[in-house]
Amino acid sequence: MPVPPYDPASPLLFVINAAAGAHDVNAKRAVIESALAAHGRLGELLVCHPAELPRVAARAADAAMAWRSAVVAVGGDGSLNAVAQAAHTAGCAMGVVPYGTFNYFARTHGIPTDPAAAAQLLMNAKPQPVQVGAINDRVFLVNASLGIYPELLQDREAYKARFGRSRWVAFVAACATLLRAQRRLRLHIELGERVRDVQTLTLFVGNNRLQLEQLGADPRDTVAGTPGHGSMAALMLRPIGTRSMIGLLLHGAMGRLGEAAGVESFEFQHLVVRPRLLPGRREVMVAFDGEVSRMRAPIDFRVLDRPLYLLQALS
Repeated sequence: MPVPPYDPASPLLFVINAAAGAHDVNAKRAVIESALAAHGRLGELLVCHPAELPRVAARAADAAMAWRSAVVAVGGDGSLNAVAQAAHTAGCAMGVVPYGTFNYFARTHGIPTDPAAAAQLLMNAKPQPVQVGAINDRVFLVNASLGIYPELLQDREAYKARFGRSRWVAFVAACATLLRAQRRLRLHIELGERVRDVQTLTLFVGNNRLQLEQLGADPRDTVAGTPGHGSMAALMLRPIGTRSMIGLLLHGAMGRLGEAAGVESFEFQHLVVRPRLLPGRREVMVAFDGEVSRMRAPIDFRVLDRPLYLLQALS
């Protein structure tokens, strides 16, 4: 796909998640308006609640394509996902002003985690292709999964609502989820011509090198290249006892998950997963970029041929 048309003088469209991050909407507006004023740029600020994000993002992406401009996600990874879905579908460029807890996507692609600095960077940036993945019909930027990881995300949101947003709160929530993990997934996996049946607590698919490196689980064996350069990484956690789970948590905390017993990892470009479901059930709980949803089986993970065009600083 050719680079989308982009006029650096055209108005930028900012999709602002009113619920993302610790800053209020007025503070987010001030950051963006200050950057626009400093560079003599025009912009349209679209503030919405999480439930409205897909609709507002789709409308903004269509306008950005017509104006030879870009749609900018202002929020955390979930907000970025909604805007990326719209931008990828419309074929327009996308920018990022991060307000999340971890901001893996922004950090991987050289976008400052300070919102003011990220907004300033947008003013002189140009679209560059970045790899995106898909889980069934949904785009994802950082990761997608099924099994215990979607449960972990739900627990993390509950802990954040009670104790506030921080990386320590997220870590404690993860520990609580893993230590009570019981349910096993029975999966039929198709990886090219290789077919196998496995039992696992979770199947985690990563499209972000920074997150995988921090976990210490960056596989390098099955596909030429590394995650984020033509392939993605899959991690499977085999069912283990409580004592082994504690050891796993310690390995993960030290960034050495790849060394832990019970963790299998591999790279791929296309992976089909058929969960063994209870009679009458056709859907499975999945997570992608921090969002939790239900999808109809089978679950299809793949690297998309068409990239997302991200506004990045000129090199």
